[in-house]
Amino acid sequence: MIIRGIERRKIFWDSADQQSFVDRLAVLIPETQTCCYAWVLMTNHAHFLFRSGPQGISTLMRRLLTGYAVSFNRRHNRYGQLFQNRYKSIICQEDAYLKELIRYIHLNPIRAKMVGDLKALGQYPFCGHGVLAGYWKQSWQDDGYALTFFADSLSLARKRYLSYVEAGLDQGRRPELVGGGLIRSLGGWEEVKKNRQQKMGRIKGDQRILGDSDFVASMLNQARQTYERGYQLKAKGVDLDYIAAKAAKIYGIEREDIFAKGRMKTRAEARGLLCYWATRELNIPLSDLAVKLAMTPSGVSYAARRGEAIVRENNLRLTE
Repeated sequence: MIIRGIERRKIFWDSADQQSFVDRLAVLIPETQTCCYAWVLMTNHAHFLFRSGPQGISTLMRRLLTGYAVSFNRRHNRYGQLFQNRYKSIICQEDAYLKELIRYIHLNPIRAKMVGDLKALGQYPFCGHGVLAGYWKQSWQDDGYALTFFADSLSLARKRYLSYVEAGLDQGRRPELVGGGLIRSLGGWEEVKKNRQQKMGRIKGDQRILGDSDFVASMLNQARQTYERGYQLKAKGVDLDYIAAKAAKIYGIEREDIFAKGRMKTRAEARGLLCYWATRELNIPLSDLAVKLAMTPSGVSYAARRGEAIVRENNLRLTE
């Protein structure tokens, strides 16, 4: 994950801002059951290596960035947007890239000349390097899992980690690790398949995915299946009204009741079904559905999770 300030302006004006951001991470990472393997706060951007929790990475990022932006604007008496568009997310193949990404992310302060050497980097409080090196603790950073990629023994793993980081000091910027400099398109799905058949070592076909050819093709295929599923349903006349009617029928209520305010159990469960099917089957954005239901995006996300549980428990299908 990469976040940047709008027009490359600073998002951290001082250490108090950085600490405020860290304090939010300390609350939200455990709450969302997200795993953090590497992180660094610079001045106008920040990098993170996360494994998303059950709620998905968007829930964490929305709460993290919105809360911080409100606090930052209030503290500095400013108004308007703080971050540059949406955060940048790149899906990474764990076995092939986890170590490289941890090293690359943690060396940012040295590349930017914010600190002079590895010893100073270990004392820099707004970077996960010091935790992996054993200089200090951060309860929400998962150092144990990351270190297993270096050795089973903790002391040996830290020694090998430090040697690995030191070996990367002269590498400079690695555009391929942050989604820059990649070919945006290979010419469609058929070209992706063709390149996969030719056993290319790496398909640079989508800067949102970092991995070997099989991994990239698999991720693209999953995305395509979800995308095509939504269009197939819409072609059959399945839209938000259809979903609302279906959910209302299951719970024996009127369709309009789903869109009305109130916390009655049947209404809340029917609304959960609506949110789950609308976001997962029709790919309706949380923000769009939130407007229609007069809810917050986080409220829609919570309702969708409730709906998912109902679907699984009762083996419900949107269409037969």
